[in-house]
Amino acid sequence: MLFNSYEFIFLFLPLTLLTFHLIGKQGHHRIAIAWLVGASLFFYGWWNPAYLGLILSSIIFNYGVGVSLGGSPKSPQKKPILALGVAANLGLLGYYKYTNFFVDNINSLTDSDIIFNDVVLPLAISFFTFQQIAYLVDAYRGETREYNFLHYCLFVTFFPQLIAGPIVHHKEMLPQFARDVVYRIRAEHLAVGLTIFAIGLFKKVVLADGISVHATPIFDAVEAGAVLTFFEAWGGALAYGFQLYFDFSGYSDMAIGLARMFGIRLPLNFNSPYKATSIIDFWRRWHITLSRFMRDYLYIPLGGNSKGEARRLTNLMITMLLGGLWHGAGWTFILWGGLHGTYLVINHGWQKLYKTNRKSKLGSFSAWTITMLAVIVSWVPFRATSIEATSSILTSMLGGHGLSLPGGRIEEIGWLTQYGFVFDGMFHNVSIAPWELIIWISALLLASVALPNTQQIMIRVHPAFETYKGEISELRYQWMEWKPSIPWIIITSGILLVSIVSLSKVSEFLYFQF
Repeated sequence: MLFNSYEFIFLFLPLTLLTFHLIGKQGHHRIAIAWLVGASLFFYGWWNPAYLGLILSSIIFNYGVGVSLGGSPKSPQKKPILALGVAANLGLLGYYKYTNFFVDNINSLTDSDIIFNDVVLPLAISFFTFQQIAYLVDAYRGETREYNFLHYCLFVTFFPQLIAGPIVHHKEMLPQFARDVVYRIRAEHLAVGLTIFAIGLFKKVVLADGISVHATPIFDAVEAGAVLTFFEAWGGALAYGFQLYFDFSGYSDMAIGLARMFGIRLPLNFNSPYKATSIIDFWRRWHITLSRFMRDYLYIPLGGNSKGEARRLTNLMITMLLGGLWHGAGWTFILWGGLHGTYLVINHGWQKLYKTNRKSKLGSFSAWTITMLAVIVSWVPFRATSIEATSSILTSMLGGHGLSLPGGRIEEIGWLTQYGFVFDGMFHNVSIAPWELIIWISALLLASVALPNTQQIMIRVHPAFETYKGEISELRYQWMEWKPSIPWIIITSGILLVSIVSLSKVSEFLYFQF
């Protein structure tokens, strides 16, 4: 079931929400939690009920390991128990997500013909696996205090963040469900949650899906063997960059909005990453809880920055390569992770050479431009389905396949042909409207860079809690702040109406495939 579907919006959500509050209002909190767990499992099983057994088995196993880790902090058995728990989780993830990838590569390298039935990737396995690994490590460190099985089930399955995050900590979620106020309907929670959900839905079905019709044909053309022009390649990369941005931003908003309807605050997971002026800044804004997980449970255990500069940069590269592999079982994702690892190494090196944080307006703009170009380039292997397609698109973006220009008045500028320019049109490999694409890119660039984000607009009601202190900045214009008023009722209703009318073609969120 998708957040952007009629079944979810008009049936599942109101039924789940109202029943939860009706039960909770009577003081039956455990029954209310059981209802929410059951509803979340139904939500998960909507795609493929066969995988309900998988997630339930994972929950039971990790709960048992977590309870075992909750004994004496000096117990010698705790470390091997933790190792077993983490290994089992990674083994499950590895089997479902990477078996096909490894078998294909073994066959390619050894010229063998190993036959293995394709393993279908279960929905959300990357997210609920990482979330439970974090729980086990926290239990080992003595940072968890709640060992109620029903509560643990809710921690893993809570449907607003089950499929694509944010990746939450046990201590961030369970104390909230212990508060009596959560079980009573509050107009403020409904109004705030519905507003944020509406904004997220608009981002997904109007903005992300709107520009996807320009991004997809360009990448499909390359997969079919077409050689893109310079402008086609950049158009495709930019279109996909904004499609992914508003797709994930929309999902993140909807998750926060849905949770807030239940009186729950999730951690911020997306904070205007296209406003970043460095790659370091970008990763503090993009998929924030994944970055936090990789820092706390991979980068720091590897040694972090405590063992010298060379080791620090090596740890950064390893972390980003594994982060790329987490996103997908393919060399293109490893390349994407390697690109961002390289960017971070360069960024840290630059900061070491130039230690001042003071920047002029020109310096800030230059830093933003370089960061934006680097990120857009990296989206090519993230979207392309093969290294060959990635290489072809990047070559076109660098002008390696010539620079196509519009035809007409060639006699006046024909001399440019000696420098690689051709005059057969900027877009001739894909059937899209160039000017429509340019308008889309320009509008979404303005929206992502110049406008305040959802958390800034809603800052008065603190809809999400900050993953990093101080990351939600104040609005420059106070009149843009959300408040329970007639104008905002009209705005929210209009956004919701436009979004629902645009639901004629339901599409999955891009991060669902990870």
